[in-house]
Amino acid sequence: MIVREMEPGDLEQVMRIEETLFSVPWTREGFLTYLLKPEAAFLVVEEKGSILGYCGVITVLDEGDITNVAVRPDRQREGIGNFLIASLIRLMDAIGVTTLHLEVRRSNASAIRLYQRQGFKEDGLRKHYYTDPDEDALLMSRIPGKC
Repeated sequence: MIVREMEPGDLEQVMRIEETLFSVPWTREGFLTYLLKPEAAFLVVEEKGSILGYCGVITVLDEGDITNVAVRPDRQREGIGNFLIASLIRLMDAIGVTTLHLEVRRSNASAIRLYQRQGFKEDGLRKHYYTDPDEDALLMSRIPGKC
C-alpha cells in the first residue's frame, strides 16, 4: 500500500467510491476543479493499481478544512483511513498548516473515533448540515498543543 497525491487519472476509481459511500456525492468536475487549485491537496491510498481510499483538504494560510475522507467499503476497518489522515497531517505539517478542521455526521461513530485518535477534538455542531438523511454535523479541529 502506498499513499500519493491524487491525479486526474484516479477520478474514475475515486468516483466509484464517492458514489457508493455518500448520499450526496461530489461530482467528477468538483474533484477536478479542486485538484487543479494550489491551495488544495488530495491523497489516495493505492494497492496494485487499485484506489482503496482518498482524502482532501483545502488550505487558507496556516489552516486547512478536510473536505472528504473515504475508504472503499470492502477495505474498511483495515487502518486505511488512519493511514490517510496521518499522511495528510504529515503533509500539512510540512507545508506549515498547523490547524485542521472537519465536519462529520454525528452518527458516524467509527469516523469520530478515527479523528479522535489523530488528535481531533469536538468543537461545535452544525444543525441539519447533511441531507438525505437530514443530520447534524459534528465539528472537529486538530490544533497544535491541544492534541
